[in-house]
Amino acid sequence: MDPSLFVNKAVGAYAQTAYSSVHQFSDFLISDQLKRNIAQKGYATPTPIQDRVIPLVLQGKDVVGIANTGTGKTGAFLIPLINKVLFNKSEKVLLVVPTRELAVQIEEEFKIFAKDMGILSALCIGGASIYNQIHSLKRNPNFVIGTPGRIKDLKKQGKLNIVFFNNIVLDEVDRMMDMGFLPDMRFIISHLPGKRQSLFFSATIPKQVIPLMEEFLNNPTHISVKTNDTAQSIEQDVVKINGQSKIDVLHDLLAQEDFKKVIVFGKTKWGIEKLSRALMQRRFSVVAIHGNKNQNQRQRALTDFKNGQVQVLLATDVAARGLDIDDVTHVINYDPPQSYDDYVHRIGRTGRADKKGIALTFIE
Repeated sequence: MDPSLFVNKAVGAYAQTAYSSVHQFSDFLISDQLKRNIAQKGYATPTPIQDRVIPLVLQGKDVVGIANTGTGKTGAFLIPLINKVLFNKSEKVLLVVPTRELAVQIEEEFKIFAKDMGILSALCIGGASIYNQIHSLKRNPNFVIGTPGRIKDLKKQGKLNIVFFNNIVLDEVDRMMDMGFLPDMRFIISHLPGKRQSLFFSATIPKQVIPLMEEFLNNPTHISVKTNDTAQSIEQDVVKINGQSKIDVLHDLLAQEDFKKVIVFGKTKWGIEKLSRALMQRRFSVVAIHGNKNQNQRQRALTDFKNGQVQVLLATDVAARGLDIDDVTHVINYDPPQSYDDYVHRIGRTGRADKKGIALTFIE
């Protein structure tokens, strides 16, 4: 990949005209309890995607939302759908996302927005006990949040009857395509009721997604708040190794005072595990997430990193999409990404919510 793609000095990053919201959360036709929960979460003014999507969902329209990662998409669909369920408990919502971590994160946000409203959810993801998930489905939750493979398995076992779900959200659709979930998505869509509200979110619309959109959506409103591929708040640069040991170069960076909360991306599970052991020997506080870790291990690592108990999170691309971690100061591409899309999603872990972030890519 052309190294020049990894360089952006964020010149004039904050000279852009700020988006001026048309609405405040208090303007939306939603319940007072939901407004209180939004305020308690610390949301004051809707983000652009929330400002434009929430009214459409409240009106019952199908929506295609194109937005960069870290723009508040989750709130854009959860807030109006929780309100819809609150006023009609026969409404059921199926949320389908590509990764377990993103599903867990969405359920955490759901619990904040739906606090004291008596609305149940079930989390249905691979790598966790299917028996516990079957038990939670027996409580007849209004919201089911999960990954495509596990939702398909539960449907085939007769434990999840998705024909009753008249609201469906597909999030990070481009990533689901990358991960080979197209057959599972087609299976899920083929078993949905004909009369439903469908919401479709993606950072990009690859051409192979278009037939799926046509099957899935009914006269949708398209909303795009995407500006550039990468956020202007991220300063991007390369680190030339020039024959030095990569681990020594990484050590010298992590030892600097301003590298407070750092995500380091590598190519393989084996490589990440080896790097993790090497950094621990050098007395850095490190956790790692990759496909060989079970769900509990991955979740515990993420929690420790989010809470500031460790400085460095090492990850393969399984963690590159959708994770919303506050105040990540740096993203380091220890191994270069496979594609430009992977690069965009990796570095999107920093510079979120208009905070400044730095992305560095090692070049041999």
